[in-house]
Amino acid sequence: MELPRIEDLGDLRGRRVLVRADLNVPLAVERGEWVVADDFRIRAALPTVEFLRTRGADVTLCSHLGRPKGIDARYSMAPVAKVLEQLAPGVEVLENLRFDPRETANDPSFAQELAHGHDAFVLDAFGSAHRAHASVVGVPALLPSAAGLTLLDEVEHLSVLLEDPPRPYVAIVGGAKVSDKLGLLTALAERVDAVLVGGAMAFTFLLALGHEVGDSLVEEDHVEACRALMDRATIHLPEDLVVLESTEPVGAEVHGPAGRVVGRDVPRGTRGLDVGPRTVERFGEVILGARSILWNGPMGLFEDPRFAVGTTGIARAVAGSSAYSVVGGGDSARALREAGLADQVSHLSTGGGASLEFLEHGDLPGLAALRQAAERRP
Repeated sequence: MELPRIEDLGDLRGRRVLVRADLNVPLAVERGEWVVADDFRIRAALPTVEFLRTRGADVTLCSHLGRPKGIDARYSMAPVAKVLEQLAPGVEVLENLRFDPRETANDPSFAQELAHGHDAFVLDAFGSAHRAHASVVGVPALLPSAAGLTLLDEVEHLSVLLEDPPRPYVAIVGGAKVSDKLGLLTALAERVDAVLVGGAMAFTFLLALGHEVGDSLVEEDHVEACRALMDRATIHLPEDLVVLESTEPVGAEVHGPAGRVVGRDVPRGTRGLDVGPRTVERFGEVILGARSILWNGPMGLFEDPRFAVGTTGIARAVAGSSAYSVVGGGDSARALREAGLADQVSHLSTGGGASLEFLEHGDLPGLAALRQAAERRP
């Protein structure tokens, strides 16, 4: 895919460049103050910022943060700006784009306000490129525009899996709801050699096979779709599961009893919260034989340490593989970073939903807007 590059913008000395970055980072409260809990996405924006500044540009960053309903101090960009002041002094950061409802409505008046006073635009937020928002598709219609380094890197690495991935090509898909990834799974069925399914979404597949799911999360209205997918593709499901009594609380701060391992059937009064050790071993064998790997989504309730073992095991298997490996999604990326394995995969994507939509459709609204901007350029 040919996208306009920063070099195509010409001489940037003294010009003001608006950069749509992905600064949607997790926040935490420390000593009564909101702070950035994970600066991975902030650091991912730095290469583009420095690339522009070395060419003499004056850079302004804009981004959304969370999903605020109007102006909400909990989602202020102030903690992000504070980190950036240390990492890239002098770079201006606009307030949270989603404080204004015109952003998600792709209102032309908001795009005009963002573009005002700027000479060029760079889209570097691959994680938002699948959304037709004012800062993503509206501004490129008003300014000379280009793709940032992070966005180009994302497209380049993901395109390998779209165009001619080395075989066997194995996809590992997890997460809570099969409905969120049904489109991707349908597209992957035509392209991959095997799909490994984990997370709560696996229970809808297991239900389609006639297994007991107890009180596990299932989407009964998608059982037939799962059954149809299993008829079309080689799909590996968990062979054992970690379950916990349904009345027991779960979560990041809960220190309750550990779960117990069962087979594919979840007993009544319990719910499945992770894949078991046999599944990690069997999935690992498939991963070891792969030459291309896509991993998106955790294998269990990863935020609760008691049910993070399956996800961590898959992270180690992917990192230990010699395959071309692309990992996307917050929990998948976090598992690799926490295990110190982030540098042992081919590409760690900054975009969760955007990665999935790109692999499903081969294009994104933000990318199309950049190409259209290039066509209008004299």
